[in-house]
Amino acid sequence: MTSFIAPSLSNTVFAERRARLAEFMSTNSACLVLGGQLKTRSNDTEYVFRQDSDFMYLTGFLEPDAALLLLKTDAGLDSILFCLPKDPLAEIWHGRRLGTAAAPQTLGIDSACSIENLHVLLAEHLSGLSEVYYLFTQDAAQTIVQDAITQVRKTPKQSFLAPQTIKDISESLHQLRLVKTAEELEIMRLVGEISAHAHKMAMRACRPGLNEGQLEAVLHYHFAVAGARNQAYTSIVGGGDNACILHYTENNQILQDNSLVLIDAGGELAGYAADITRTFPVNGRFSKPHAQLYQIVLDAQQAALAQCRAGNTLSEIMQASLVVLVTGLCELGILTGSVQDNIEQNTYRDYFMHGIGHYLGLDVHDVGAYKDTYGDLPLAENTVITIEPGLYISPGSPCPERYHGIGIRIEDNVVIKSDSCEILTSGVPKTIAEIEALMQEPYHHQL
Repeated sequence: MTSFIAPSLSNTVFAERRARLAEFMSTNSACLVLGGQLKTRSNDTEYVFRQDSDFMYLTGFLEPDAALLLLKTDAGLDSILFCLPKDPLAEIWHGRRLGTAAAPQTLGIDSACSIENLHVLLAEHLSGLSEVYYLFTQDAAQTIVQDAITQVRKTPKQSFLAPQTIKDISESLHQLRLVKTAEELEIMRLVGEISAHAHKMAMRACRPGLNEGQLEAVLHYHFAVAGARNQAYTSIVGGGDNACILHYTENNQILQDNSLVLIDAGGELAGYAADITRTFPVNGRFSKPHAQLYQIVLDAQQAALAQCRAGNTLSEIMQASLVVLVTGLCELGILTGSVQDNIEQNTYRDYFMHGIGHYLGLDVHDVGAYKDTYGDLPLAENTVITIEPGLYISPGSPCPERYHGIGIRIEDNVVIKSDSCEILTSGVPKTIAEIEALMQEPYHHQL
């Protein structure tokens, strides 16, 4: 097995991002962005640390307990990182720290200070500035900024003047994150390929009698050995009617013969997420009811993908998918009446209750607005979205019993282009014939 070197972005990329964000700031202002913190799992153990996405986007720094301060003045833009100081004893227990001395050269920022001095130094830096920006989505930042401003106001020196205006910079930062650069797309292509391969291995490994958790382990193994050690989100492996639970994560039931299994899983690489869903027969062969519903969902996805281009909205893409889904449900007798009436009356929502997709990037449900006060926003070129129609026929549904307990979703990751789209996750088969053929191939790892 060849060794894997994780992709990374250069310091120039992060500096350019900070400079672009500063274009939204007024002269004589500051912007504070906080990093993430360790979260307790149980007693004195923590979850694996994952950096705050906004902070990661601007710095590439992956240690907890950090902050970024941008100062924009007539002299230019100054970037200051606050981070944990070097501590030999703490590093023996919890791992190496970059420290303040090495941070500027390593990260390409102007200076670095201990996070322990943030409150004192922030007040000093805010003195004499007109405006302060922070992310209103970061609750802790509000307290830190307000405390610093209060400290400035209480300082008796007349030369200490507190900022008069506080503004949210979330929308501006998220607007930058929404459109992906060539460097970002290369990483997302790679994590899409890694995740697609893992899904293929899960299809080949699947058989009746396996536990859902064992199939989950196959996915995670192949994510990790290819370089995506962490999952982008908690994997969903739902056999039978568990697939009708949209966010099923128990993953502890036995996979039954003559049933389907739905896998919604993706790896994370350099912070960027993949998000793939495939549904396939546990025994490698679709039954007739399975195939009927599956083909409807696949056709609906193809109709949606055909509408994926810059200038279209997610609502328009959803509409194209709905026409196919509802037509198929009416033809099978699951819905009655006309296609148009069912769409207008939302009767299909008993069987398809979520949206057609979402933005994808550093967050699996990535930042970015879908609407403004004037309505749906058109998709911009080089944004990345998911396309994921589905059908979920829960037990007891008012439709022919042969369809009860069947849940199907097909999801791919798509780059929006000017007149078409690029599918990042096309490496996973999704036609009935392709899936059945792949599942006949042996899986060589012992389960």
